Amino acid sequence: MEYEVVQGDIAAQAADAVVNAAGTSLRMGSGVAGALRRGAGEEINEAAMAKGPVDLGAVAVTDAYDLDADYVIHAAAMPHYGDGQATAESIRDATYNSLETADELGCRSLVIPALGCGVAGFDLADGAAIIGTALERYDPDLLADVRFIAYSDEEYETVRAATATGSDADR
Repeated sequence: MEYEVVQGDIAAQAADAVVNAAGTSLRMGSGVAGALRRGAGEEINEAAMAKGPVDLGAVAVTDAYDLDADYVIHAAAMPHYGDGQATAESIRDATYNSLETADELGCRSLVIPALGCGVAGFDLADGAAIIGTALERYDPDLLADVRFIAYSDEEYETVRAATATGSDADR
């Protein structure tokens, strides 16, 4: 599947679904989850927590509330805060489960962040490479507009470099 690496605020993206970098409790704290909670409103945190906890690598879906999306797919790439770090397997599973869920929901567009990186402690370049490989290997039913998003200049450059094939950094 083709995808594009983009830079920006995930909460400002228009898409059928946005993926939240969640912990297994689904409590929306800081980082990507905090940005989505601020953009969507506090109701999203309550809705997400009502669906948790979930297994590591699993996903849960909520309404997107005030975001410019229909759904938020909460992907548990990391354990509950303080219970350990994300792993290559949890990042891979959370990515595939997010893609499959978006397809099952009938989504054509999806925005996904660097799951399991940042507060989850997994190296951004390594995590981005895992996610990039999962995106490339996924055979979508409907998904056509997939954006792998990074917030800062430094994160964007790291994700681009980690997902580059040959000289083509953006997909």
